[in-house]
Amino acid sequence: MSTETIQKTNTVRKIAPRYRVLLHNDDFNSMEHVVQSLMTVVNGLTQPQAVDIMMEAHTNGCALVITCVQEHAEFYCEGLKMKGLTSTIEPE
Repeated sequence: MSTETIQKTNTVRKIAPRYRVLLHNDDFNSMEHVVQSLMTVVNGLTQPQAVDIMMEAHTNGCALVITCVQEHAEFYCEGLKMKGLTSTIEPE
């Protein structure tokens, strides 16, 4: 009888770095347009959430929209820019 040793290799999954999508206040887009744009660009964002984000940007100059992997963050940022909004991303 022979004994076989099976060696398991551990695969270490590297967690993708996350990025913040930021919305910056501006003086030319209406509040309604900002809320509608947020809901259109970021799937699953409810109207109350979009209103909160818009109000935070309006009050503080900047608001966190979503935190996600870089590829998605870039997509959301570009989508907001295409709606005429000012948006940036930064590492979490």
